Amino acid sequence: MFPRSGKSIVFDNFPDPTDTWEIIETIGKGTYGKVYKVLNKIDGSKAAVKILDPIHDIDEEIEAEYNILKALSDHANVVKFYGMYYKKDIKCGDQLWLVLELCNGGSVTDLAKGMLKRGDRMDESIIAYILHESLMGLQHLHINKTIHRDVKGNNILLTTQGGIKLVDFGVSAQLTNTRLRRNTSVGTPFWMAPEVIACEQQLDSTYDARCDVWSLGITAIELGDGDPPLSDLHPMRALFKIPRNPPPTLHQPELWSDEFNDFICKCLIKDFELRPNVLDLLQHVFIKQTVGREKILQKQLIELIDLNQQIGVIEKTRHERIHTKKGSHMKTQDADEVDDLATLEVLDENTVADQLQNRYARDQVYTYVGDTLIAVNPFHKMEIYTPEHTKMYIGAKHTANPPHIFAVADTAYQSMVSYNNDQCIVISGESGAGKTESAHLLVQQLTVLGKANNRTLQEKILLVNSLVEAFGNACTVINDNSSRFGKYLEMKFNGGGTVVGAQISEYLLEKSRVVHQAMGERNFHIFYYIYAGLADRKKLAHYKLSDSKTPKYLYHENIKLGPDIVNNASYKEQFDAVDIAGISVIMPALSSCIWLVMKHKAAGTCRQSVLDIVKPNEAQSTDCSWDLHVNSTYVVITRQRYFTVSFCRP
Repeated sequence: MFPRSGKSIVFDNFPDPTDTWEIIETIGKGTYGKVYKVLNKIDGSKAAVKILDPIHDIDEEIEAEYNILKALSDHANVVKFYGMYYKKDIKCGDQLWLVLELCNGGSVTDLAKGMLKRGDRMDESIIAYILHESLMGLQHLHINKTIHRDVKGNNILLTTQGGIKLVDFGVSAQLTNTRLRRNTSVGTPFWMAPEVIACEQQLDSTYDARCDVWSLGITAIELGDGDPPLSDLHPMRALFKIPRNPPPTLHQPELWSDEFNDFICKCLIKDFELRPNVLDLLQHVFIKQTVGREKILQKQLIELIDLNQQIGVIEKTRHERIHTKKGSHMKTQDADEVDDLATLEVLDENTVADQLQNRYARDQVYTYVGDTLIAVNPFHKMEIYTPEHTKMYIGAKHTANPPHIFAVADTAYQSMVSYNNDQCIVISGESGAGKTESAHLLVQQLTVLGKANNRTLQEKILLVNSLVEAFGNACTVINDNSSRFGKYLEMKFNGGGTVVGAQISEYLLEKSRVVHQAMGERNFHIFYYIYAGLADRKKLAHYKLSDSKTPKYLYHENIKLGPDIVNNASYKEQFDAVDIAGISVIMPALSSCIWLVMKHKAAGTCRQSVLDIVKPNEAQSTDCSWDLHVNSTYVVITRQRYFTVSFCRP
């Protein structure tokens, strides 16, 4: 049963529709009920009726649509309103009938899709005419302090006489002299303006009538491409992307005129304070081409409508709108099948934990939350990083494959190439979460995407990345390969998307680990690799290192520096990296470091003992063995440098 009254209307006061109208056939389905073609029993005229299902919580939207239609339907580009009726039915539930002008030419979306299905596309002059008439309708609303808030192709209907009508005012908002902005996130996701989406997350965010301009810009793309941008994504995922992505464009902008592209660009300015209003857009050169040609364009539009109807009904894709005040009316996947947690209606800590646990039990270690990828360390090798998987995620839609870190790499790469903008991927997590391995996999996929035409360059990027981690990673109590530093890896690509180099920066390195480790922990991996390598090659004596006694700060009861290290794959990888990168000079440098720390341990821990160890005249004999300049070494070790930051006072 409907509530008997809204805030200002009483449903019982409306007449019974069966006295005047007779249902002929079903036209389609709206947001809250079906739409039928009806016949007027008195004068034989035909109309459309939206019969609202008996839902309890939509009285505000019914009232909004009723008030706007009653007040503003006297415009050529707004659907005519013939009245509201109330049908009492104890058995099936009461019904509200909104009787409207019959727009039997379908929607502009139907027209665009029908033409594309025939291998054709809508002429720009027809698109300009549709947009001009839509702007006229929006101007009428905005002048009367009303925001439509759900402008899209399916809400712009056509009559068989070439009329263009705005419909569906259920979520429209009326402004007042004291309230010129709104702060409710409402609309259909793919067409929603960034500032409208922001109202869901930022309580102080507002927007004005220019949100309709953004939606019209998306509709313009829809008329050209047949679908709005991001339509291949789940609607809730699109809500994550719209505020973060650059303004969308036509799929192939080069196929369209500069004027059409510029019109879309003006509509889709992300800062709504800088976005033009409807009156400004009516003066745009793309729209003004219709002036004086209205009759000709209307005739051409009628011919297209007739042709479209002769071919048959185009399968419609329904995009449900959302309203943050009432919650989403969209259907989501079953909880067990969700790859993206953002699609869940309820997203709290318990839900996330349950979802991740269930997926982990099925060896699904990756899960999306909008643009974020959650990776749960499986602690065992998985066959999901093969060359076949590498190819599977290149240029693929997120929805085409299960969540994967390769998809993150592909998204960043494709965005970089498409928008010619730098991209950034942040990897964060607890110790042992798999950050290091995730970084390896990202670099691996990006080098494949970057089509490095120099195999040596590709190997350098991959191996040197591992080499840097050998310098900064160590075994801790809870993680055998814990990163003891922060790493910033910058990969360079040319204009064609080919990788041309990489640069790695480190920060917050735990330098004290070189001379002191907590109980049960080890030094940085690189020292074990170097010492074991020199021992294996019988070169310890050459670098003044003992071959009979393991250095104290490298000793560990559970590891044998010789065979355990030399037979380790990581050991071989590091020495390959040294050779490929051409930085064999690090061998004597690291050896000297081991020697210095051994001396330091023997002499004590005071700073003066270190100074004594590396006096140039006493260390001169080691100069040839290390291939280092001792005077320079002395300066580096014994002199401190301080970095200060200057602050500018206002």
